[in-house]
Amino acid sequence: MKVLVLEDDPEVAAEVSDCLSKGRHEVVVCADGHEAFLLAARGSYDVLVFDRLVPGLDGLSAVKALRAAGCLTPVMFLSAVGGVRDRVAGLEAGGDDYLIKPFARSELIARVNALGRRPPIGEVKPVLRAGDLEMDLFDRSVTRAGRRIELKPQEFRLLACLLQHAGEVVTRAMLLEKVWDIHFDPKTNIVETHMSRLRAKLAQHGGAELIHTVRGAGYVLRALPAEPT
Repeated sequence: MKVLVLEDDPEVAAEVSDCLSKGRHEVVVCADGHEAFLLAARGSYDVLVFDRLVPGLDGLSAVKALRAAGCLTPVMFLSAVGGVRDRVAGLEAGGDDYLIKPFARSELIARVNALGRRPPIGEVKPVLRAGDLEMDLFDRSVTRAGRRIELKPQEFRLLACLLQHAGEVVTRAMLLEKVWDIHFDPKTNIVETHMSRLRAKLAQHGGAELIHTVRGAGYVLRALPAEPT
């Protein structure tokens, strides 16, 4: 199997690499979270082994970004941060397993092998499109009819979620969970406020409405104008 390891400690990185290599795996090591995100999204890896506290983009955020981009490659967090809340946060961020440092070499190999036995998964779509709207997940850019649209981080994640489910109704609860990582209804208008701002930015250069409200259900992004109701 091909394994991507995100670890900034040279000694630990060497230990993990040696361990997995002796387990007959092809290992690629990087020390920066942003680089790991790009490699994982663009490469064909069978398993990702990520530390949490690394330079650039931290491991937890890197996994969240990969999941948001549609990457389903199995992830194991390998971290010295091992409290119950930390492990839960790692799993809720999209991790499939969590191993605490220091680790036993045999356990590391066994867990990586177990993740690698999972069925094949889909690949990341680097560019999402709907009509004249285009989002590049790698350089985090959005254009409409060739004109760049500047979005804030939450607006970008909101639009990414809608594009990944283009043509489908996305509920308010789904948006709260996927965009804000909120698993309950906070009784605020946070979704509505960000949706209004996003709609305004998408319409700043003209063009048909892309985001439509489905009464009592949620929102849907489609390239064609909404049909009269």
